[in-house]
Amino acid sequence: NGRLAMMAIIGMFFQDGLTGSAWGDWALYTASPLRAFEGEVGVQKPVGFWDPLGLSKDGDAAVFKRRRVSEIKHGRIAMLAAMGYITPTFAGKFPGYLSPSMGLKFADVPN
Repeated sequence: NGRLAMMAIIGMFFQDGLTGSAWGDWALYTASPLRAFEGEVGVQKPVGFWDPLGLSKDGDAAVFKRRRVSEIKHGRIAMLAAMGYITPTFAGKFPGYLSPSMGLKFADVPN
C-alpha cells in the first residue's frame, strides 16, 4: 500500500502542475497536443485518446488518418490469416497437389 500511495502522490503532483490543483479538472488543461484528436471516431471514455507511444503528438491530421487506415487494413489481414489457419481444421483441405513435381499434396501440409 505504501508504494501505491507514493505513486498516487506523484500523480497528484503532476496533475497539480498541469491544472493548478491536485484535485483539478483535466478539462482545464487544453495545451496538450493530444487534444487535437479528442473529437475523432473511436475515442472512448474514460481513457479518451490513447496513444502510449506518442506517435501522434505532432498533431498532424493527415498522418493520423493514414495510420488509422493502415491499422484497419492490417487488422483485416490478421483476421483473414486467422481464418486461413482455422478453416482447414474444420472444413478440410483442398484436394489434389500443392506441388505436383515434388509429389506434395495439400493434405500433407500440417496446420
